[in-house]
Amino acid sequence: MFGLDIVVVAIIGLVALSAGALGYGVLYSRIEGERKAENRVKRVKAAETDRSKANAARDRLNEANKRRKSVQDSLKTLEEKNKENDRRKSPALKDRIAQAGLSISLHNFYLLSAVFGLVMGFLAFVLQGNLLVGAGVMVIFGAGVPRWLIGFLRNRRMKAFLNEFPNSLDVMVRSIKSGLPLNDAIRMISAEGQEPVRTEFKRIVEAQQMGMNIPEACSRLYNRIPLSEANFFAIVIAIQAQAGGNLSEALGNLSRVLRDRKKMKGKINAMSMEAKASAAIIGALPFIVALLVYFTSPDYIMLLFTDSRGHLILGASAVWMSIGTLVMRNMINFDI
Repeated sequence: MFGLDIVVVAIIGLVALSAGALGYGVLYSRIEGERKAENRVKRVKAAETDRSKANAARDRLNEANKRRKSVQDSLKTLEEKNKENDRRKSPALKDRIAQAGLSISLHNFYLLSAVFGLVMGFLAFVLQGNLLVGAGVMVIFGAGVPRWLIGFLRNRRMKAFLNEFPNSLDVMVRSIKSGLPLNDAIRMISAEGQEPVRTEFKRIVEAQQMGMNIPEACSRLYNRIPLSEANFFAIVIAIQAQAGGNLSEALGNLSRVLRDRKKMKGKINAMSMEAKASAAIIGALPFIVALLVYFTSPDYIMLLFTDSRGHLILGASAVWMSIGTLVMRNMINFDI
């Protein structure tokens, strides 16, 4: 009985295996077709995904190219403006008066210079009794001294701007990181900054109120403060307006660059101080020797001023000393 059950179970198993094999043989082509179709669908979806990724990458590349072209156009425009400004070897007297921080008009400047020159020339004529001396003093104090004073005040104001500008940039960086827009950061500097940065940023705010956008208003800063640092600031603002980006990071990098430039200038001045002292001693030595000879042997030195050959020697010496002074000046002055 037990042997009969085993035979029956075996027959049932063989029948089931045969039925399965027969069904697989019949349905094989359909199953294989569905599998191929599924693989084709997967490949199509993968191709569509790859195509979407390729399109997105191409769009990003096109956007980056457009942004790069916009930045290049902005830099080219700023470079052309700077070249146009650099072609002016010396700014006009009216611009220099404004750069010196004075509110006097050009007409009043000429009037005050003429009055000052006339007063000093009259005093010199009264004291010396020589009309030529009075005329010379009038020209010096009427045309030379006022212009020298304007140049002195202008250079002092430029140095004060360089000393305070990085601090103002740091304040702007912290303001922008805290969530303030660029307009409010500029207004904060114009209200709470130190001179002369406060005055210049106040003019930027006034230009915005008159309808200018921020890049145009900042680009005018270079006309009032003809320094590379002011030009860098205008370039950063123009690039950010054209291409976007992290403005706080850009301004922070600019502040760091300006501080590094200042440190480099200090190192160069310290290293060239010995050469400057030597140049000053060499330049003053002929005058010191002439003064000592005049005190000890006046008749010996006065031949240079009374004889025509002495005049020729003095003229040639002045020319050679001027050439030597210019050469030494170019050797010890460096542009950064």
